[in-house]
Amino acid sequence: MSAMRIDGKAIAAELREKIALEGKKLIDETGVTPGIAVVIVGEDPASKVYVASKGKAALECNFHSVEHALPATTSEEELLSLVQSLNEDASIHGILVQLPLPDHIDEGKVLELILPEKDVDGFHPINVGLLTTGARDKALVPCTPSGCLIMARRCLGDLNGKSAVVIGRSNIVGKPMAALLLSENCTVTIAHSRTKNLPDVVRGADIVVAAVGRPQMVKGDWIKEGAVVLDVGMNRIAAPERGEGKTRLVGDVDYDSAAEKASHITPVPGGVGPMTIALLMANTLTAARRAAGLEDLDYAALLG
Repeated sequence: MSAMRIDGKAIAAELREKIALEGKKLIDETGVTPGIAVVIVGEDPASKVYVASKGKAALECNFHSVEHALPATTSEEELLSLVQSLNEDASIHGILVQLPLPDHIDEGKVLELILPEKDVDGFHPINVGLLTTGARDKALVPCTPSGCLIMARRCLGDLNGKSAVVIGRSNIVGKPMAALLLSENCTVTIAHSRTKNLPDVVRGADIVVAAVGRPQMVKGDWIKEGAVVLDVGMNRIAAPERGEGKTRLVGDVDYDSAAEKASHITPVPGGVGPMTIALLMANTLTAARRAAGLEDLDYAALLG
């Protein structure tokens, strides 16, 4: 068996197209233009690339997009003041503060100041609480897990009763991913670096989500025949075959061996990553629709 490659880039492009249409419809019918503000502090190269791609996606979706690029010397007080001004700006429906922040700024304090209804990353404690208590329809849900869920539903249809293993327990991916899978009536195990007999745990899963941050850790012989494998990892490793000092990106899953067992698998790059940005746009549209008193859209259903 050779797995079907899940083309996250193509699915994300299709989703952004639907969001652009829905965004235009919102503008035409209510006069409300979805607005997103992205705040970046410092000169982290990976963060700058990511922020640029978010800005490009927002423009493609017909959104009002604002970027605040602040120097690394920005004080915590100055950043909090900016966030508060964005909270008060009615033209901004989504606020995203790019992480990591410089060491002298308390990330928790900044994220908690963002209004929950504008927290398009889904990191505010109120959004976390709504998701984990089963009120996902009132929350803004973290983008990467939402993208993974859409891909899982696309591969398997109904997830009811499926067995899922999430490797990784971060607040950004692992925990919200588990909560989303539970809301789809999956039987969910959260595994991590201290899980005993991890390969045996993973072998029981119909759905494997790898979000542990260790390059190619999950091997093909860990994978159940026919499982769906979603690789959230993004690791840079040496690639001497490309020349001296060259590197390449790999996931947390050993793609070649896992593809021999899985029914569907995401590549790295080109799998989960593009979906994260598409779902950020989806959350911004959701926030704008809620501000206009409209119901949420089902983005998985929009994709068909």
